[in-house]
Amino acid sequence: MAKESLTFALMGNQNSGKTTLFNRLTGSQLHVSNFPGVTVERKSGRLREYPDSEIVDLPGIYSLSPYSPEEVISRNFLINEKPDCILNIVDATSLERGLYLTLQLIELDIPITLALNMIDEMPALGRQVDVDQLSKELGIPVVAISASQNKGVSEYMRVSMETALNGTKPLKPDLCSGPVHRAVHAIAVMIEDHAEDIGVTPRFAATKLIEGDELLVPELGLNQNELEAVEHIVVEMERDLETDRLAALADMRYAFIGEVESKVLSSKYASYEEAPSATLTLDRILLHKWFGIPIFLAVMVTVSWISFGPLGQFLNDLFADAILRLGDYLGVVMEQAELNPIIRSLVIDGIFSGVGSVVSFLPMILILFFLLSLLEVTGYMARVAFIMDRLMRRIGLSGASIVPLLLGFGCSVPAVMATRTLPSKRDRLLTVLLVPFMSCSAKIPVYGLIAAAMFPRSVTLVVPGLYILGIVLCVITALFLRRTVFRGEASPFLLELPPYRFPSLKSLGRLVRRHAREFMVRAFTIILLVTLIIWVLETYNFRFFPADSPKSSMLSVIAGKIAPFFAPLGFDSTPAVSALLAGFSAKETIISTLTVAISGSGMSLNESLQMLLTTPAAISFLVFILLYTPCAAAVAVMHRELGIRCGFFLIVTFQTILAWSISFIVYRLALLPGQSISLFLAALIGLVALIAISLKLISFGFRRRDAL
Repeated sequence: MAKESLTFALMGNQNSGKTTLFNRLTGSQLHVSNFPGVTVERKSGRLREYPDSEIVDLPGIYSLSPYSPEEVISRNFLINEKPDCILNIVDATSLERGLYLTLQLIELDIPITLALNMIDEMPALGRQVDVDQLSKELGIPVVAISASQNKGVSEYMRVSMETALNGTKPLKPDLCSGPVHRAVHAIAVMIEDHAEDIGVTPRFAATKLIEGDELLVPELGLNQNELEAVEHIVVEMERDLETDRLAALADMRYAFIGEVESKVLSSKYASYEEAPSATLTLDRILLHKWFGIPIFLAVMVTVSWISFGPLGQFLNDLFADAILRLGDYLGVVMEQAELNPIIRSLVIDGIFSGVGSVVSFLPMILILFFLLSLLEVTGYMARVAFIMDRLMRRIGLSGASIVPLLLGFGCSVPAVMATRTLPSKRDRLLTVLLVPFMSCSAKIPVYGLIAAAMFPRSVTLVVPGLYILGIVLCVITALFLRRTVFRGEASPFLLELPPYRFPSLKSLGRLVRRHAREFMVRAFTIILLVTLIIWVLETYNFRFFPADSPKSSMLSVIAGKIAPFFAPLGFDSTPAVSALLAGFSAKETIISTLTVAISGSGMSLNESLQMLLTTPAAISFLVFILLYTPCAAAVAVMHRELGIRCGFFLIVTFQTILAWSISFIVYRLALLPGQSISLFLAALIGLVALIAISLKLISFGFRRRDAL
């Protein structure tokens, strides 16, 4: 009897088209969560053509060896959840790399089908794949598809559904040969009962024993005699092959893949490099030793200019004007309805002005995310990691760390979580501490608003300048930490460069829509909450009576108590300090707080900012926003990942001290030559001392953790 509901596991390498295929199969009906106990994202959805069945999109990996959280999660899901069928997607243009994972999936002896993706790109490379012969060699169904063009997807899903319903397992689960074959089978016979007890095939368990899998081997429960017998067999295999056990397994698999390729793959050209390829041509330019980094910087400046320049500003002004007109209309309606003035103030000055001022930047945000998504999907972002590897190693990190750091330009929370994919604990901890120096997208509206008000002719220079300053300070901090807390070398970095591909507008639209949804959710949740809190603090005094004047409000009193702390930085006004306090919850709230705080002045936000801040103070204010403590959510995640006592306090302290010190120096520099050089030198000495003290505190925290 057929099962009413089936579960499919989607497996494949990164950049193999896995996400595109998942979207084709599920449409927009998907559920996003985290795998239990970890922060790795889990995507699942109902199949569009088979709504009773579910597909789980597992993280993109290259093997089932547990070297990363993604690999552990994928393997555990296959072993423990036992899906009805594995949907294995392989990039046809990189057959050797993709089949390495396929062979390991076959060893699990679970029903499996192979989607040979990007088959439409093969003619341009002068290549052809015999799909039927490939299916015969692997012993599993193989279907040629083009996920981006939606060709062959329905046929592939039909074949997969039949395979799952019939429970058709691979015809050739044993693909090894030579001394490896003898070792695997000798161990498999010995541990058969143990493997069945934990729900894996003896062959799969045998390969994991040979690899010395630190997670699976203890689960097998072998006694000392059995472990010694396994070790003896492995040593004999190493002696016969004159290589180590890991290399022996890898060589065996690649030898088999080579034989398969010789039977199924035909090419007009002797080598890949000889085939006409736009990817190779572009890489000669974009990956050039001297031109690669300048090109990358030029690309990012162009992205900034398009997002914040004439086009972005024009769309932003249109959106802001529409929101303003709607607010005015709503105010008139509420006044005609004779609603309580407090309620009108709450809706117009609190909710509408506060949240609306943030939402008005939605067009600018969408342009930015569209361009960044375009760079990512086309394959250029992978090149950025490659060209940055040499520079990253000079500051004690590998090129792999550039990915979480780049994610930091979007949001610090997923950026910190992404550090879990780094193979080295040292690299993970150091990268976590550097993420806050990357300006997250939440700061974009803040930069744009203040820069447009104070430097209307230099917005496209001010905003990139802040990004560059953050990067420079990130490098300086990394160099210091490398020589103090995190001594040692960065871990090796291996990165696959996918071919350049022009994405479909539909897939780009889906990415942008997701970012827009996340932005709007934040706007109408935490930003709304903070806006309401600020409105209450600004409207009422400590006796919870309406404040007679702005100076008597709770917000003014609280801000006034700490305002002297910011006086040396040039901004000690109540609205500015209040905005910084609210920004700890979410950086977007800086705008809404400023809007609410000055709502009773009768001036526009730009005019109010020009009254509150001088030009040097505005520069100092922007630098402080750039560097001071990340939002509470990011700090909480950093505290968890660092695993040190008082981590929350140390992170907030360090970032705040650094922000205050740099802002002080920038402010004094902006005032020169009116200020004495001695004051500037004193500021510089103080900066060095404060940074050293903060880093010493962090170092002490790590030593305490290790001691415990």
